[in-house]
Amino acid sequence: MASSMQSSYLPATTDSLAQALEAISPSESISLLYRILEDPSSSTEALRIKEQAISKLSDLLTQEKKAEELRSLLTQLRPFFSLIPKAKTARIVRGIIDAVAKIPGTSDLQISLCKEMVEWTRAEKRTFLRQRVEARLAALLMENKEYSEALNLLTGLIKEVRRLDDKLLLVDIDLLESKLHFSLRNLPKAKASLTAARTAANAIYVPPAQQGTIDLQSGILHAEEKDYKTAYSYFFEAFEAFNALEDPRAVFSLKYMLLCKIMVNQADDVAGIISSKAGLNYLGPDLDAMKAVADAHSKRSLKFFETALRNYKAQLEEDPIVHRHLSSLYDTLMEQNLCRLIEPYSRVEIAHIAEMIELPDGHVEKKLSQMILDKKFAGTLDQGAGCLIIFDDPKTDAIFPATLETITNIGKVVDSLYVRSARIMA
Repeated sequence: MASSMQSSYLPATTDSLAQALEAISPSESISLLYRILEDPSSSTEALRIKEQAISKLSDLLTQEKKAEELRSLLTQLRPFFSLIPKAKTARIVRGIIDAVAKIPGTSDLQISLCKEMVEWTRAEKRTFLRQRVEARLAALLMENKEYSEALNLLTGLIKEVRRLDDKLLLVDIDLLESKLHFSLRNLPKAKASLTAARTAANAIYVPPAQQGTIDLQSGILHAEEKDYKTAYSYFFEAFEAFNALEDPRAVFSLKYMLLCKIMVNQADDVAGIISSKAGLNYLGPDLDAMKAVADAHSKRSLKFFETALRNYKAQLEEDPIVHRHLSSLYDTLMEQNLCRLIEPYSRVEIAHIAEMIELPDGHVEKKLSQMILDKKFAGTLDQGAGCLIIFDDPKTDAIFPATLETITNIGKVVDSLYVRSARIMA
């Protein structure tokens, strides 16, 4: 029994519940609700009141940020679960796990709580609940970057759920597996899992929030393949679904829509999307960050780009999806700027280029060296003199392609003659 419980119980009646809810302080309400749960009565009415008391108690403990008490509540309720239907047990257990998730900084506690519940459900042979708690545990492990453990858990779970043909849970698990493979940079497997999720979703009614999640993941995978136009369509579908549900993920879908516009050189459309009726509902740092990037891209200014990355670090660099695409965009923008600046010169000081592009000397030197190795232009770095020497593009000699073509044609003639001589000899 939890420390908050007292030796004398309150009868599980509507009056007792009302008394608990009308208490002066949350701590007093919590104490009275615990006493209601101590009532040994197992009548239908008493069980119904206890269910309501559990719901109110978990809400109050969440408000008071008492994560450990929520955990002990779940352990203490196990005898009560044997008195109520399994479906109600599943709802209460998942509700309390969700309540713990609302308290910040409890990811380790949630993982250990889920592991405890998996052991209990396995012992009690509650397969339906165990599968859902295991799916939740895999999601938590993925968030905690414990990828191998999450993948091992999902691999076994998928086989089991496929045998049972529980389509709704299968959609959840396939989608989770897709996210996990994407985090591990295994794009083919991420796409295969997403296709499996879509196939399962087509056979059943999928709630709008779940459909929005599928569209969001589809957009992320298409963006990873540089197919930004298709990605934009999926992000738009996800945004519409989340916007209708007032889901906080709507702002991320909108942010990724803007990212796609920037990546296809349509940065001028960003301001229009932000000022649209739907966009105005989500004004804030996320959209401000994308607007700053769009402005920097339109002006082809690396200085503005770096300022945006610095000012909106949380929104740009700490979002792995945005960060990955902006890194490639930054590199492209920098290469274009450097090629434009060095074009008039045959020999130029690196310090002068750095001054013109408004970036540190070392940063510019490193990038020029990389561009030379990638054959973006012909040249060499004279580090002793701190200069870049640019060579004229070597003109390709026309004799080599012509010689190769002649040899190829001779080869075809010899092959043809060999076939003919073989026929004559036969």
